[in-house]
Amino acid sequence: MSESLLLERRASSLRLTLNRPDKLNAIDLPLLDALTEALEAAGRDPEVRAIVIAGAGKSFCAGADIGQMIDRTADDWERTVDHYLDPIRAISRIGKPVIARLHGNVFGGGLGLAIACDFRVAASTARFCAPFVKLALAGCDMAAGYFLPRLVGLGRATDMMMTARVVEASEALAIGLASRVVPDEELDAATDALADQLAGFAPRTTAFTKGAIRRSLDRDMEGEFDYEVFAQVQCLQSVDHREGVAAFRERRPPVFRGA
Repeated sequence: MSESLLLERRASSLRLTLNRPDKLNAIDLPLLDALTEALEAAGRDPEVRAIVIAGAGKSFCAGADIGQMIDRTADDWERTVDHYLDPIRAISRIGKPVIARLHGNVFGGGLGLAIACDFRVAASTARFCAPFVKLALAGCDMAAGYFLPRLVGLGRATDMMMTARVVEASEALAIGLASRVVPDEELDAATDALADQLAGFAPRTTAFTKGAIRRSLDRDMEGEFDYEVFAQVQCLQSVDHREGVAAFRERRPPVFRGA
């Protein structure tokens, strides 16, 4: 594993910390590969029930490393740009909740990484921006064109992506870009509390719920209904569901074991 990514286990959650603070955690190719590998491994690990992505130092992530923007052929650029989508794909495929712990600048590729997550817990001083047009790049980079309109609506996404304006945390919460905003000193506690809450649910339930949410972005109503029927039938037959019902009747916390 690269030194640019730190892994920390906590109870049933795993924190992945982007660790290039001197570069505001700008994503270079080694960090990109390490993050994708860690996400995929966490997805396979039955002991991990929630994943947190954080950034070391003053900011979550300032985007892709400008140092990677060297002269390349068109084919090389196509492979590189597509490669930067690999952690986004991994987050979407993982049947586990992924939380972005956000502070400082959440810019460029950092914004793309954050909005691909299932939850965004932000410090009150966090700032969000899709600055690509300022570099004469398309504003839809690193999945922003897919996720941002779905999170904040077409008009607000157009404003952010075509003007590169900075959105403060209070506005991010109001428009649905941030899931929660807390004082800076409470960011770790709020993120850990959410991870603990999510990790306490039955893993199969969480996986099917996330799958239904993600599928609904690209399917018609009847297709989504078919998946909901399938998912709920699988859950209804599970050991964890029977435990949930028993715990409800016995007025005690359930103990879900992933069965």
